[in-house]
Amino acid sequence: MKKIVYFLLAATCCIVTGCRDKNWDAPGTTIYDSNGNKDIVETNVISIADLKTKYASCIFASSDTYELFNEDIQLKGYIAANDMGGNVYSEILLEDGTGSILIGINEGGLMGYLPVGQQILVSLKDLYIGGYRKQPEIGTPYTNKNEATYISRMSRYVWQKHFKYIGTVDPNYVVKINNFDVSKIGDETYLQENCGTMMKIEGVEFTQADGMVNFANEEEKDPANCVERSLKGLNNVVVRTSTYAKFAANKLPQGKVNITGLFTRFNNKWQILCRTADDIEVVK
Repeated sequence: MKKIVYFLLAATCCIVTGCRDKNWDAPGTTIYDSNGNKDIVETNVISIADLKTKYASCIFASSDTYELFNEDIQLKGYIAANDMGGNVYSEILLEDGTGSILIGINEGGLMGYLPVGQQILVSLKDLYIGGYRKQPEIGTPYTNKNEATYISRMSRYVWQKHFKYIGTVDPNYVVKINNFDVSKIGDETYLQENCGTMMKIEGVEFTQADGMVNFANEEEKDPANCVERSLKGLNNVVVRTSTYAKFAANKLPQGKVNITGLFTRFNNKWQILCRTADDIEVVK
């Protein structure tokens, strides 16, 4: 009996000692070790602008259509937006200087391994491109309960096989943000060229701002758990906020504001998705 007790105590000591002998200052598996496909070789990279032009007839069709990438082509760009604020959800925005495009990924916590400023290489072969209500996106087809099929988010498993890190996060990376031209709200060419890009609209006011109304609440949410707030004097431009956004309960600011966000498209309507509360700047 004494021998058994001695053996158990010795084994316990070995386990504890083994744990404590580790160098606790040394990092374990990093995001670069556990994510992405290191076997992707950079070849046949196409610009985002050229990609959108090449597949324009599919993206901007009158119905929600999509097309399979049969060619072994790639995109190379920087993460410009992720799910940090909870308003851009299960998507990242990739930009390369010529334009930007949404990539749908059915996964939460993307900011943990796809931070803004990280450059990646994306292999497009066997993925899909299409337009949901004419908003360009890369992903895979999804069929809803009404048997309607459209471009949507790919699984995490599929995504992990199709991207590769290039270097590490650039702390000096600056997201390209253009000013939104209100005179071109209904211009089809402007819609096609700029939907799904980071932009800024200046000196606007929220129609519903009265000191009481917030960005998004459960009572007003649509089937996608979002609430739209209009801007005074501007038709077909709304600020769209998820009830899951970290700033959903914030009150709409009164008076003039500058709004930065991801300008997406729903047919001929502009939907502005702010990344965080910091994207709303009160004009003093």
